[in-house]
Amino acid sequence: MIAGGSNDGIDFPPPEFVNCAIADYLKSSGYIEAYNHFVQEADLPSDKANDKKFNGLLEKKWTSVLRLQKKVMDLESKVTETVKEYEGGPTKRERSADNWIPRPPERYCLTGHRMPISRVIFHPVYNVMVSASEDGSIKVWDYESGDFERTLKGHTDAVNDISFESSGKILASCSSDLTIRLWDFVGFECIKTMHGHDHTVSSVRFVPTGDFLVSASRDKSIKVWEVSTGYCTKTLLGHREWARVAVVSPDGKLIASGSNDHTIRIWEIATKECKAELRDHDHVVECVDWAPDNCTAHINEAIQSENPRAAKSDGPFLVSGSRDKTIKVYDVSTGSCIISLIGHDNWVRQAIFHPNGKMIVSCADDKTIRVWDFKNRRSTKTIHAHEHFVTCLDFHKSAPYVITGSVDQLCKVWECR
Repeated sequence: MIAGGSNDGIDFPPPEFVNCAIADYLKSSGYIEAYNHFVQEADLPSDKANDKKFNGLLEKKWTSVLRLQKKVMDLESKVTETVKEYEGGPTKRERSADNWIPRPPERYCLTGHRMPISRVIFHPVYNVMVSASEDGSIKVWDYESGDFERTLKGHTDAVNDISFESSGKILASCSSDLTIRLWDFVGFECIKTMHGHDHTVSSVRFVPTGDFLVSASRDKSIKVWEVSTGYCTKTLLGHREWARVAVVSPDGKLIASGSNDHTIRIWEIATKECKAELRDHDHVVECVDWAPDNCTAHINEAIQSENPRAAKSDGPFLVSGSRDKTIKVYDVSTGSCIISLIGHDNWVRQAIFHPNGKMIVSCADDKTIRVWDFKNRRSTKTIHAHEHFVTCLDFHKSAPYVITGSVDQLCKVWECR
């Protein structure tokens, strides 16, 4: 029989309790002969052997044990991962900007928006960040102190994207109200409203020189706008469904756009020609981002780690994230997918290159931020960032901060170390 009592501080149920549960299991499973022998040998009174409070108890306890075992294994796995990170990571003395990655818990949790956050970005000069929301507002925050500074109001529907020109003097925003607005970021006033799209405007970005804007819309088009006049100078057509995002290459010559039609298109701005159509994703392309110049050597290392005979490429390179839960890196010069990163458990909402050029940072509807070592095709850090889908992030180019936004209506500031 199973003995009761205590062992190393653990209290076990009395023998009669366990025996009654075993008797119930034998009887309910149809092992009547074994049940009769067991009741007789365990000397169980008939009233207790047939007590209904023991019905199914053994199976319930066994299921609980299995659940606890799984929890223990999960915790052991997390401990092992943390130990590896600690032992393999740089010491405080060795840490530099190259090693910065966000660390929990968040430094600030910013509240104020009344609907999901659609975009967060750092100001290119000042120590402020800007958030856009489906509540139609744009908010300005001091990311070093966590203080709210002001709200920019003007859009009459969800604000889907925001972008600074390089000096940070002008902010562009786009909305489901079909407009693009330009804001003077010194006087904090709307200085221009641009009309031309026939449906939700989902993306807006400045070209590097700051004299033109590029937008993408649910009307399937991509438009180029002259900032000084607010006129649309070019319309690029080719996507078969909603154009989710359009970003301009660092040299200002190319546009990469992602769409609900599962493709990424590469456009030449001067000629409006579609130079390539990348079809490696199996679902909606949520985000695309060009690789900065400091990524080139590291991406070539990643290519040659799998194929030592591969020729070096000058790119340009591109990273994308999709609802197929993957992140992909492309060599635009050849139109080929050279790296695939798998690990997120839900839609990838944003993927950007780390300022050091060696890593990719992403966020997804699995509520996490992930840091990827793309050379070794693995996630090196996972942070449970929000209690709901993480819709957007930005990594400061020179200060140790990452910011995120979520469907939970919160913006969070994460310190890197």
